[in-house]
Amino acid sequence: MSHSRWKTLRERKLAEGFTEPEDVAEARREIRLSLALAKAVYDRRTELGLTQTELADRAGLTQAKISRIEGSDTVPTLPLLAKLAKALDATVNLTRL
Repeated sequence: MSHSRWKTLRERKLAEGFTEPEDVAEARREIRLSLALAKAVYDRRTELGLTQTELADRAGLTQAKISRIEGSDTVPTLPLLAKLAKALDATVNLTRL
């Protein structure tokens, strides 16, 4: 099934009053957060004109770790986020979602 067809079916179910189980909704929120972080890291790194290797050197990480973060294959710990933010000349701002 194509993504657009799946999305249409999902929207129809939601319009009919279907609600997702809470664990599915929570997983969806976590995925959105992971993707948002990945995009923010990538956007800031490219804005600074850094390669993944250069960012890794600045943050004391490996290029593979940066790649996994940008690919949203891993969720960094708070200490790692702090290192990453410093290397990107940025700050970590946690808000309640």
